[in-house]
Amino acid sequence: MMFLQSFSWFLATLSRSISVCTPSQDQFDNLEKHTQWGIDVLEKYIKFVKERTEIELSYAKQLRNLSKKYQPKKNSKEEEEYRYTSTRAFLATLNEMNDYAGQHEVISENMTSLITGELTRYVQELKQERKSHFHDGRKAQQHLETCWKQLEASKRRFERDCKEADRAQQYFEKMDADINVTKADVEKARQQAQLRHQMAEESKAEYSSTLQKFNSEQHDHYYTHIPNIFQKIQEMEERRIVRIGESMKTFAEVDRQVIPIIGKCLDEITKAAESIDHKNDSQLVIEAFKSGFEPPGDVEFEDFTQPMKRTVSESSLSNSRGDGKSEPKFGGKSKGKLWPFIKKNKLSLKLGAGPEDFSNLPPEQRRKKLQQKVDELNKDIQKEMDQRDALTKMKDVYIKNPQMGDAASVDHRLAELGQNIEKLRLEVQKFEGWLAEVEGRLPMRTEQARRQSGLYEAQNTSAVNSCAQDRESPDGSYTEEQSQETEMKVPATDFDDEFDDEEPLPTIGTCKALYTFEGQNEGTISVAEGEMLYVIEEDKGDGWTRIRRNEDEEGYVPTSYVEVYLDKNAKGAMTYI
Repeated sequence: MMFLQSFSWFLATLSRSISVCTPSQDQFDNLEKHTQWGIDVLEKYIKFVKERTEIELSYAKQLRNLSKKYQPKKNSKEEEEYRYTSTRAFLATLNEMNDYAGQHEVISENMTSLITGELTRYVQELKQERKSHFHDGRKAQQHLETCWKQLEASKRRFERDCKEADRAQQYFEKMDADINVTKADVEKARQQAQLRHQMAEESKAEYSSTLQKFNSEQHDHYYTHIPNIFQKIQEMEERRIVRIGESMKTFAEVDRQVIPIIGKCLDEITKAAESIDHKNDSQLVIEAFKSGFEPPGDVEFEDFTQPMKRTVSESSLSNSRGDGKSEPKFGGKSKGKLWPFIKKNKLSLKLGAGPEDFSNLPPEQRRKKLQQKVDELNKDIQKEMDQRDALTKMKDVYIKNPQMGDAASVDHRLAELGQNIEKLRLEVQKFEGWLAEVEGRLPMRTEQARRQSGLYEAQNTSAVNSCAQDRESPDGSYTEEQSQETEMKVPATDFDDEFDDEEPLPTIGTCKALYTFEGQNEGTISVAEGEMLYVIEEDKGDGWTRIRRNEDEEGYVPTSYVEVYLDKNAKGAMTYI
């Protein structure tokens, strides 16, 4: 009976000790979910940074495209516009915006290398470490469960042996109390009971040993193995938290590192804006479009009470050419015949078919164009001379060291360079001659120069005369309505001949031809140097004076080619030379 009491206490102790082995599995499940959530947070942050880098790259690309879009095109009119301080400031702004875009590319690159790349590798390592820790935890849990199963098997065997020993003991006591049972049967029952008690003791010893082993394993599991695993998981999770915090600091630091450079870009833009000089830009406009013409004189009073002294002014309110009123004839043709010539020349100017000496431009602009051409030619000459010097040195090297090359192989190229230099020098002399004429450095003209200048001045007639009808554009070219640009000539009508019976214009003075002028275009008249002629219409600011030689010969000559003597008391009577 004492044996059975001790067995019942042992079973109660066992049940209490085993009841503590269940919570660890639940904690492992909770930790597994939490650490997986931590990895998901880290991957979400990586995705966030990656999208930020894509935005930075896209923004930088758009800024570069914007800067490139508004950059001046080479060999275009836009390049000339960038001589003004305001447009140069805008160009500086475009360049700084290009650098500004580069800093956003730096942000993208640094975030990719320092955050996205590093965190991606760390996540892979973190997953491996987490897998290892939870594998160790599950392994420890499985080992404990195996020990528990062994304990359960030992307990059941011990329980079975105890029950069989108890039954054998009861059977022995029953046989011993029965007087009808033989002594041999009693001895046999006693031996059976002792055998069962011996088996129960052995099972008890085995069970006790298994129990001690299990308790030891369970103690190690809950006080050593599992705490160590939990500690490692905790350290892993804390490292993850620290790492994501460091990445967030790097995220801000990457932006902070480019702030000084971006600040410099903005400072340069501000500096460029402050460098804008409105006075300088205005002076450039004045220098670019200064014509060099003298302002026109006062408009004469037209005394209609004295028809013979009446003067007709092209710039007066009764502009005969502008409003389609009657026009006197000269040279056997009405002045309306000038219109096709004007339109044709204006179209040729629009198409860039200007004369080589730029005589179609006002004096000041012509001087600038000629000076620019001379400078360009001098640069070309210098380039050719540099090439010639280089080839000469190469030839000397070949002469001294024949194994390096044939000295005669460069002679042909040297000859070509010499011819090119000579041609360019002749061109420079030609343009310098025209430039000297414009600047008044040549007191006398050769006959050839006079003819060339006369031809170019005559070609300029249309452009200058058209100023009375049309507006002059800022770049010196002449424009008119679209319907007139495409006309090359106007057919003659009765309107051209309805002035044949009109009286010729009266003379208002005389003039002396300073140079010979070949009037080869319609509306102009040829004059010889020193010739005296009559002035019938003075220069109204367009650079041309209308003169008459005799009753049938009149036309326009450049004002700079004649010296005019106005006679306000001149009579309308015609006097011939």
